[in-house]
Amino acid sequence: MVTTPSDVFQALMNGVTNWDIPKGPIPSELLLTGKASFPVMVNDKGQVLIAASSYGQGRLVVVAHEGYLLHSGLAPFLVNAVGWLCPSPGAPIGVHPSLESLVKILKDAGVEAQTVAEPGEPWGAYCISAYNDTLTLKLIQFVKHGGGLLIGGQAWYWASQHGHDKVLFSFPGNLVTSVAGVYFTDVCGDQGRFKVSKKVPKIPLHIRCWEELRQDQQQLLEGISELDIKTGGLPSQLLVHGVLAFPVGLDASLACFLAAAHYGRGRVVLAAHEGILCASRLEHFLFNAIRWLARGQTGKVGVNTSLKNLHPLLLKHGLECSLASHLTSDLSVYCCVAYSDKEAKELHEFVAEGGGLLIGGQAWWWASQNPGHSALAGFPGNVILNCFGLSILPRTLTPGCFPVPTPEMRSYHFRKALSEFQAMLNHGDGNLEKSCLAKLRADGVAFLQIPAMGVPAYISVHRLLRKMLRRSGLPAVSRKNPVASDSCEATMLCLATELAHSGTDCSQLSQGLGTSICSSGLCPSEDPITVEIDGTNTGDGDSWVSTGLYLLEGQNVEVCLSEAAASAGLKIQIGCHTDDLTTASKLSRAPVVTHRCCMDRTQRLVSCLWGGLLYIIVPKGSQLGPVPVTLRRAVPAPYYKLGKTSQEEWRSCVEGNPAPWGELATDNIILTVPTPDLKTLMDPAPLLRLWDEMMQAIARLAAQPFPFRRPERIVADVQISAGWMHSGYPIMCHLESAQELINEMGMKSRGLWGAIHELGHNQQRPGWEFPPHTTEATCNLWSVCVHETVLGIPRAQAHPALSPPEREKRIKAHLQRGAPLCDWNVWTALETYLQLQETFGWEPFTQLFSDYQTLSVLPKDNAGKMNLWVKKFSETVQKNLVPFFKAWGWPVQKEVADSLSCLPFWHENPMRVYMDSKE
Repeated sequence: MVTTPSDVFQALMNGVTNWDIPKGPIPSELLLTGKASFPVMVNDKGQVLIAASSYGQGRLVVVAHEGYLLHSGLAPFLVNAVGWLCPSPGAPIGVHPSLESLVKILKDAGVEAQTVAEPGEPWGAYCISAYNDTLTLKLIQFVKHGGGLLIGGQAWYWASQHGHDKVLFSFPGNLVTSVAGVYFTDVCGDQGRFKVSKKVPKIPLHIRCWEELRQDQQQLLEGISELDIKTGGLPSQLLVHGVLAFPVGLDASLACFLAAAHYGRGRVVLAAHEGILCASRLEHFLFNAIRWLARGQTGKVGVNTSLKNLHPLLLKHGLECSLASHLTSDLSVYCCVAYSDKEAKELHEFVAEGGGLLIGGQAWWWASQNPGHSALAGFPGNVILNCFGLSILPRTLTPGCFPVPTPEMRSYHFRKALSEFQAMLNHGDGNLEKSCLAKLRADGVAFLQIPAMGVPAYISVHRLLRKMLRRSGLPAVSRKNPVASDSCEATMLCLATELAHSGTDCSQLSQGLGTSICSSGLCPSEDPITVEIDGTNTGDGDSWVSTGLYLLEGQNVEVCLSEAAASAGLKIQIGCHTDDLTTASKLSRAPVVTHRCCMDRTQRLVSCLWGGLLYIIVPKGSQLGPVPVTLRRAVPAPYYKLGKTSQEEWRSCVEGNPAPWGELATDNIILTVPTPDLKTLMDPAPLLRLWDEMMQAIARLAAQPFPFRRPERIVADVQISAGWMHSGYPIMCHLESAQELINEMGMKSRGLWGAIHELGHNQQRPGWEFPPHTTEATCNLWSVCVHETVLGIPRAQAHPALSPPEREKRIKAHLQRGAPLCDWNVWTALETYLQLQETFGWEPFTQLFSDYQTLSVLPKDNAGKMNLWVKKFSETVQKNLVPFFKAWGWPVQKEVADSLSCLPFWHENPMRVYMDSKE
């Protein structure tokens, strides 16, 4: 059974060596939309003149002039066409009387055909011109139930008689072929050169129907000056990517929250949150939308019960509407939410055959609940919407009251912008403003996440991008050669990255990038490498488990797992530099250089343009135990595990397999640094033993088990998203910090404040944190503790801000200002905790951090949390600390003070001397 577009194309072109086109007929360019249609013949101007598609159980071949169907020179193709269109060998082939001479052409080629007035059963193939408006519904049902339709005609003459803006949605042929995503246009086709392609030709990128879409925008926005989408919900952004899709509501940055599209004979209006569809302040727009969806016809409106608040708004305008639990055949317009795809097929047919669909929803929540899965592919709403040329993104949009978009804003379209970007790269003469360039970058990345396999409309864009980027070459971005984030170069980096993630072979794109830290003559091995990873994770979050392997840039890695492992929620990740630099003003690397995907099958091919260390992501709670993982086309990377790797193995590994990055690991900490830095380590064991001592001190203060349930990670990068370092999993730092992390003597003599500060951030917990006051304060408790108890460096030497004069000066300054709580932060806030520690030691902190882990109910507000801390710390040390905390400006409540009044007075209160002198 010939099913894929590629197979169909080969079947249609079997034996066709040239296009013998008649000279007289002037064809119309065909416009292709949807998921099924694809070009068969394209001229040298990129105009589609013959196309194929399918609808329901049947098939179509559309020819841009009926004269082509009556030309014997095209007999080889016409025979192939009717052969493919027939659902089974021997099925009847009927020809409409208007194409009677086609019967002779087919018979002369050995194909039985006969003239019949209309198609009928049994289902076979039927040939007709595109001018008959009496058989429209019969032809649609004929194809839908399995028939094959060969139809030809041109619409430019009809347009001259009826109006050019009427062609797409009123030309008789389009009333039939549009259900399968093929439209005759009023644009005359060039008759210059016609090349016989060896594979499915690309679908042109350009859009030639702006005038029609502009009229639709005006109808939807008629009588409206602003769109207030402050409905209490957080909307997603929308992606408008179809040829006949267009934006309706935009914010100042061109983020879309209302959009619409034509699909077949019907129409769609999409809102970025279902609340928008029930908002009384948008009543006028909703009425416009229903009227536009109904195409000016009267009919019944069905409102799904999930949108019951929309029902009274529509009744108010006198519309015939009723609540419905599902789509029914008697509706002209159906309104629903985008959270279920159970009726996806029915909705597609409903719209294709003339129905109107009003739909709304957001995808960010789904994305948060399905990490590792693309919302563009898996979110139920997008299963419905993608084929309409509309999608809901997991990115959010700030609600507001927005003026109706200007004509210039409304004219932005992904395909139009991409076409202009292509011109900029190819000829340097495109005209794309920076705001449109930024929007194109975001839209392109999102579009490439839509599954493209078997969909010519998407594959064509992938092919175009691959050719475009290969011709222009990717910028070799680096610290020495940065690029501006609003530049063409940055857009190229983003599109190339996502193109590789989509499964496109991008090995040619990576040539000459020069992104590696060290040059390497490594070649990927075809021999499989099997590693055993620990599939057990008792930590609080997903755990990266190193494979000790590296994927070279532009390569694919083949990953194989057992059936049990493939059903356990594991993921494969390429690269560890997970910071997204999209918002940075300058880029020293591509904004996204890692890739993660679910290992939900036993074998998967994964690629990443930028290469990287390979990890298996083990979900929290996993109890898999040892898991063998087989990888092909990866190379070994420097990897040292304390207690497992010998010094000889390490030297052999680091010298013999110079992948650009490597790792030093214990059960508690993993350091990822460039290979050149690792080569300076003859024996990592003493360094890692010191790290384990520091990690044990961190765990002890935090009242956490040791070894850690999940080892912490620190990764060096050429550029990070925030600060000099930042916390998280992993902790990120700049390359300059890499040597500090692996210099044992330097750590013992100078300390390691920054890294321990970030590890302290990872220990902070909401119950005893009072943001923003303590965000950059309590994390330093771990810095002080580790420096003093492990490294032997007193706090006054560990950081300049902790010298006695600096501390004294801060206390006095804070009290002179009246100890305002708004100024109690960073070092000033840390001083409060240090004064407690200097009297009572570290034990009360450890005890409290342990106690807080067992408290089931904790205050949510700062005042409540601060009062709980006052109470618990006082009870732990058996001293009344209320005067101390009040001196620092804490909002101690009377009931808390009263409850602690029975405890002994704290005579050593270090704040008394300041309070006494003030008095």
